[in-house]
Amino acid sequence: MAKKDERLSLEIGGIAVEVSHPDRVVFPEANLTKLDLVRYYEVVAEGALRGAGGRPNVLVRFVHGVGGQPFFQKRMPEKRPAFVDTVVLKFPSGRTAEELVPRNAATLVWMVSLGCIELHPHPVRAEDLDHPDELRVDLDPGPGVEWATLQKVAEVAREVLTDVGLKGWPKTSGSRGVHVNVRIQRRWTFSEVRLAALTLAREVAQRAPQIATARWWKEERHGVFVDYNQNAKDRTVASAYSVRPRPDGRVSAPITWAELVDCDPADFTVRTMPDRYRQLGDLHAGIDDEAGSLEALLEIAARHKSEGLGDAPWPPHYPKQPDEPARVQPSRKKSSDGKRTPIHPLIEISRAAEKADALAGVERWRVRHPAASALLAVDDVLVDQMRGRSTAWWRVRINLRHVPEAERPAQETLDPDFTPPMGMARRPKA
Repeated sequence: MAKKDERLSLEIGGIAVEVSHPDRVVFPEANLTKLDLVRYYEVVAEGALRGAGGRPNVLVRFVHGVGGQPFFQKRMPEKRPAFVDTVVLKFPSGRTAEELVPRNAATLVWMVSLGCIELHPHPVRAEDLDHPDELRVDLDPGPGVEWATLQKVAEVAREVLTDVGLKGWPKTSGSRGVHVNVRIQRRWTFSEVRLAALTLAREVAQRAPQIATARWWKEERHGVFVDYNQNAKDRTVASAYSVRPRPDGRVSAPITWAELVDCDPADFTVRTMPDRYRQLGDLHAGIDDEAGSLEALLEIAARHKSEGLGDAPWPPHYPKQPDEPARVQPSRKKSSDGKRTPIHPLIEISRAAEKADALAGVERWRVRHPAASALLAVDDVLVDQMRGRSTAWWRVRINLRHVPEAERPAQETLDPDFTPPMGMARRPKA
């Protein structure tokens, strides 16, 4: 065992890898060190590489552990081992970056040494960057949504996939949600895959309108949001076996559809997953043999368009698309005379570098306005992670739709009022 702050040399799959500061605590609450993460990824490497391997990956670096602010690094460090592979990726903005392509367990360990705890692959293979081979169904529960509701929406998503001839492979997100990965043939562009995902999301919302939504703007959502835009080019999702930055060292765990009924995502952690993996193997082991066709979903999309249901909003930093509706929040829409006619009465409460600080501002607002606070529904508090090129910050707004107009508090000075550093784009993650 290396002494504190020394470098540890390991042989991983016959490749020598140096791990800096192996005893550094990355998860204080769970008492997990960098070496604990290394040993975890050693055990699950085959499954982790099935999800993230051979694909360009964004580096999300937690150099100060999960309690610190991470930064997103698309471009690879110039100084890197010879066993690390890369590929040049072009983004919608026109910029390019040389991104990491993990192909072996040694690369996963090297990523941990850099401070990366998560795996964030693009849905394409390094040898074909223009045609995704994975459709990602991201089920994002709104505030107050319980696991039982999420499970019901996941089952509806499974039904839709089955009806269009596709097989879904479920996993916990490692946070509050559920991901369903779908292997597809490499025949379609990013735009076509996103359209197929949008169509699927609308079908799920139509079949379960009380608990699911495909609405992009948070002020219009309820229940579980089926996030179709996770399939837009340049978007990444934590892959199978990825460790997540939760205090308990939770991981994104492949599960069976039967397990989805009553499993607890908190049961799948850095400490518990190795034994599960040794006993069950990779539950997604057959995913690459099930590449399906998007033709049925795209036929439904064509029918939707002929009936007047076109595109839906794209993420804010993407170029305006030909068939896209006006990309403006309903609460900020203007009428034909140029006056703003908001559908929802939104006020902004706080902006902060840390989520906890932003939410603390909400609690202070509640104390100042107890009557209005008592009338809010759980999903009237809109929490946005705003992401720039290299880091993120938080914004909280409140929808006063359930508060009588005469009793609605006015917009106040933000508390706290964080000013993002130069270069941090003000755009919501979702």
